[in-house]
Amino acid sequence: MKTVAVVGTQWGDEGKGKIVDLLAADADIVVRFQGGNNAAHTLVVDGEKFILRLVPAGALHPGKVCVIGNGTVVDPFALLEELDNLHARAYLSGEGSFKLSYDAHIVMPYPRAIDRAREARLGKNAIGTTGFGIGPAYEDKVARTGLRFADLIDFRSFAAKLERNLVDKNAYLKAVLKAKPVKADDLLAQMKVVRKRLTPYLADTASYVQSAVAAGQRILFEGAHGAMLDIDYGTYPYVTSSNCLASAAFTGSGLPPGKLEAVLGISKAYATRVGGGPFPSEIKSSLGKRLREEGDEFGSATGRPRRIGWFDAVLARHALRLNAAWGLALTKLDVLTGIDPISICVAYEHRGHRYDEMPPGRMALDKIRPVCEELPGWSESLQGVRSMNDLPAAARRYLERISELTAVPLAIVGTGAAREATIMISNPFLC
Repeated sequence: MKTVAVVGTQWGDEGKGKIVDLLAADADIVVRFQGGNNAAHTLVVDGEKFILRLVPAGALHPGKVCVIGNGTVVDPFALLEELDNLHARAYLSGEGSFKLSYDAHIVMPYPRAIDRAREARLGKNAIGTTGFGIGPAYEDKVARTGLRFADLIDFRSFAAKLERNLVDKNAYLKAVLKAKPVKADDLLAQMKVVRKRLTPYLADTASYVQSAVAAGQRILFEGAHGAMLDIDYGTYPYVTSSNCLASAAFTGSGLPPGKLEAVLGISKAYATRVGGGPFPSEIKSSLGKRLREEGDEFGSATGRPRRIGWFDAVLARHALRLNAAWGLALTKLDVLTGIDPISICVAYEHRGHRYDEMPPGRMALDKIRPVCEELPGWSESLQGVRSMNDLPAAARRYLERISELTAVPLAIVGTGAAREATIMISNPFLC
C-alpha cells in the first residue's frame, strides 16, 4: 500500500505518535492534515523523550519529508519553538524536509485569549478546551475572517487585515468576556519575525501531495485527536473543532478522493479522555488512579490528568466503521499487567434497553450503564516481548477478544513506550 492514514478511535491520546513514528520508517512523506497544537505526540526514541505538537512524528527519521497541510490551524510561535528544538537535536535538518501549506490558517494570540476567557466565563459548564485557541481559530476560518500563511507574503495587506480583526476581537474581549485586549503594535512586530522565519517553508502542499501520489511515493497521513472528538461524529459539544476521521485527509491535505489505500485505527488497550463529556466505561474507583499513574496518563500538551476507563467495544466499533479501518493498532497493553480481572465494555444499557451499537445522537451516553464482561488478567511482565506467541496466554486472549468484538484484525500491539516495544503483526506499507 502507498497511502495510509493513522487516526484515533477514542477521545485522542491513543498513542498515534508512536505508531506514526514506527510506520514513518517505511514512508517517504508524512502529512499532518487537521487539528492544531492542542494535540501532542509523546515519543521515546533511544531513551530520549520527544513531544511533538504540530510537526508530524516522521520528523525523527532521517530523509523523510514532513508536511503540515491546509486543514491544520497553526500557532506560528509554537511551531517555531518546535522546529528550533528539533534542529538543535539534528532533526529535520535536510533541505526540503519540512513543508508548510500556504493555505493553513494561523492561530493568532486573540483566538487564544478568547478561548481562555470563554472557558473561565463558563465555569463548571466549561467544555474543557486546552485554551490554545484552536476552536476560535476554526471559527474565524469558517467566518472567512481567518488569516492564512499565504497572507504573510504581502505584509502590508496582512497588517490591514489583522488590524480589522483586532477591532472586532478586542471589542468582544473587553465588552463581553471582560478580558484584556490584544495590542496591535506588539503583535505586528512579532509577526514580522514569523514571516521572515516561516515563509521559506511555505509550499503548495496539495500539489506536492498529488504529485507524490502520482509518482508512487509512500505517504503517511497523520490525524490528531480521535473519532469521538470529531466535530460531527463525536460526543458533541464535548469535541474538538475539526473533523478527526480519515476522510478529513482529503480536504486537509489535497489527497484526491479514492487515493487513500488503508486506514489504521489506533486505540489504547483501555480508554482515556480529557476534559468534560460522557465517558461510559469510566473507572471511578482507585483502580482508575492506579492505571493513570502506571500509564503516565497526563496530557502531553497540557499536563492535565486523563480520566480512565475500560476498553469500550461499542465505541470502538463505531469509530472503526466510520473510518473503514483496515486494521487496529492497540497501544499500552503493558499498563494492564497485574490487573485481574480485566473488563471490556461490550454494550450499553439505558432504561431497560440494551444498545450493542452507538445510541442515535449519542444523547444518552452520560446516563447509560456499561455492560461489561470480565477476562482473566496476567502478572507476567511484557518487557522485551516482540511477538504474539511470547505474550502471556491471558494477554493473547484479551487481544483476540478485542479483535472479535471490533471485527477488525490487529495490526500492531504496543508493549511499552519505547519505539522498539512493539509487536508488528502487519505493516500496511509492506502488505
